[in-house]
Amino acid sequence: MNPLTKLFTDHPATVGETYTQHLFSALTFSVNLFLAAIVCLVHAVLPFLFKTTGSDRIRYLHDRMVVNRARPAAKSSHDSACAPG
Repeated sequence: MNPLTKLFTDHPATVGETYTQHLFSALTFSVNLFLAAIVCLVHAVLPFLFKTTGSDRIRYLHDRMVVNRARPAAKSSHDSACAPG
């Protein structure tokens, strides 16, 4: 296998995904984290808004990435930190 191709496929394979599947999964997590950050920022300024929205979103993402993962676990802590399942 081409060394450049391996750079794009090795990690996704450790979580049971193709490059494209991993791309969309990671993008979904990225958008969710971005939205959670926005609601947390709004909550910081206006504490009566979004009282549980940020923590609810983080809990949902944690469940999706860690608790309910159907694929094999990632090999290293660095990989699993940025790699949605």
